[in-house]
Amino acid sequence: MTAIDEVRREFKRLWWPVAAMAAVVVASNIAVQHPFTHWGLQDYLTWGAFTYPVAFLITDLTNRRFGVRAARRLVAVGFLIAVVVSAVLSEPRIAAASGIAFLAGQLLDVSVFNRLRRLVWWRAPLASGLIGSAVDTALFFSLAFAGAVTDVAVYGAGAWSVAAPVWVGWAVTDFFVKVAMALFMLVPYGALLRVVVPTDVSRIRG
Repeated sequence: MTAIDEVRREFKRLWWPVAAMAAVVVASNIAVQHPFTHWGLQDYLTWGAFTYPVAFLITDLTNRRFGVRAARRLVAVGFLIAVVVSAVLSEPRIAAASGIAFLAGQLLDVSVFNRLRRLVWWRAPLASGLIGSAVDTALFFSLAFAGAVTDVAVYGAGAWSVAAPVWVGWAVTDFFVKVAMALFMLVPYGALLRVVVPTDVSRIRG
């Protein structure tokens, strides 16, 4: 099989997750520019926190269906799309932070999912999503805002209050939403288990 034949074969296999990943990345880069205005959270949260976790669902389904190598290729494509879209829609520092966070979080998601895929069905997507989201959130907010956003806020009350940069509050709120979304993503993942089956059951068990 020639290199061109291999590329065509991969495209036929991965066109749908690539298309889905591209849609999620573009939607998330647009959504992150719009504050979540409910319950007074407009200064702490954007709509991007709700759309981005879908990327982990797509990666996990690709991993389950085609295996870890295909999932890593999908992440590489998603990374390129994220960098291009972020470069157009955001300033250079935000674009760099977005790309690095995406790549690290998604690759970690792939590795954790692959290690846990033989356990009870919900453990792999939940653990990989939570760990990947934690790394993604920590990297993005620290790389994007540390040193640039110097405002400090007081969180908590009384003896339990603590002063921290406002971007830390953004990160914590963002992560809590991603935790909730990781739990919610188990619903579509579980519903698709019988549809998205491993291509080689003898080698990959989901």
